[in-house]
Amino acid sequence: MAEESKTTTGKKGERHWFAVHTYSGYEDAVARYLKQRVESLDMHDLIFSVIVPKEKKIKIKNNQRRIVEEKIYHGYVLVDMILNENSWYVVRNTPRVTGFVGADSTAPTPLSRVEVDDLMQKMRVEEPRFLVTVAPGDPVKITDGPFKDFDGKVSEIDEDRGKIKVLVNMFGRDTPVELDALQVKKI
Repeated sequence: MAEESKTTTGKKGERHWFAVHTYSGYEDAVARYLKQRVESLDMHDLIFSVIVPKEKKIKIKNNQRRIVEEKIYHGYVLVDMILNENSWYVVRNTPRVTGFVGADSTAPTPLSRVEVDDLMQKMRVEEPRFLVTVAPGDPVKITDGPFKDFDGKVSEIDEDRGKIKVLVNMFGRDTPVELDALQVKKI
């Protein structure tokens, strides 16, 4: 009984989210291994959910806007579980897991409700919005696309589409060019 109290924080039998440290780049594999272990060892009553926290971001590649999923915390997996000796052992001995996050590897610290809620909110966003940080009249440098390295001045902003019209001086006159907000930076 004394040994069991050493491996838990808080009250025995309480369900909490814990952060588990993994080898960086192996987060998805660890989540998969752990889910398989929960299934094969029938630990559904102690380990409820395993997630790799990811959020959707907008990236520009080859002049195309793409939505990609990126890990929020590299090298970490979150586990919703009731911590006891058995569940601790299953998680801790999963391949590529280096330990629980906490002051002591045998006494992991659960995540606070606020931390979990914030993470879940970030992960729920279906369509990420790019924050437009320029205003009409601002001087900008174009960082991507056929007009890369040109300087210009913002003339219009369409925040709903994430597009910006920039006046670029070509052949002695200002020419309006429509760009993605990610293709410019303020000078």
